[in-house]
Amino acid sequence: MDFDLIKDAVTLLEEFNLSNKNSAYPSTIEGFKLWIFDQESQKHDDQDINTDWEGKDQGRSPESAISTLLVHLNRYAKSYSKSAISDSEFSTQEDFIYLINLKALGAMSKIDLIKKNIHEKPVGTLIINRLLNKGWIEQTDSVDDKRIKLINITQKGLEILENQMSKIRKATKIVSGNLTHLEKMELIRILNKLDQFHHPIYHKNIDSKNLIETVYNDFSFENN
Repeated sequence: MDFDLIKDAVTLLEEFNLSNKNSAYPSTIEGFKLWIFDQESQKHDDQDINTDWEGKDQGRSPESAISTLLVHLNRYAKSYSKSAISDSEFSTQEDFIYLINLKALGAMSKIDLIKKNIHEKPVGTLIINRLLNKGWIEQTDSVDDKRIKLINITQKGLEILENQMSKIRKATKIVSGNLTHLEKMELIRILNKLDQFHHPIYHKNIDSKNLIETVYNDFSFENN
């Protein structure tokens, strides 16, 4: 039995008893749990107060800071990707990202591959045509639907990708910077949450002139 844990629990119960003299919480296990929850929430509130960003003192919103930082991080990542392919046959970072997706996920339709990379159809088509011309990918008929062409990575594509993977892996490590493992896990959780919010909106193909107002009103951002 972990007696240190028992002592810590007793100490916590004593703190609960002292701070609950006005009976703000029920003197039950549920009241104790609620008190602990509120204590932890207060810690997060304190952290919010201590979190700083450029322009905060001038009234700049956290949403503005988040948007700018995401743009900056995307540009930093692109600069490292550009370095990773500087001495290779790749024209752009999109070339190797398309190949990585095909290697990891297997054959898929042209439109699915384009959507996977969050590209407009004309841009994605140019990338796919470039990879086809280089012989790094190939098109085959779908077994289920002959009208659909499936894109797959070729042996040549696998080889060209593997030749550059050492630098690509180094670039991805640099992008995550000095984050600890726990911070990386938390960042993945948060970015996944954002991606799950934006992904279905993106694929609704809402006209650009209506996009902001449609999303803003649909999700009632006025109340957030």
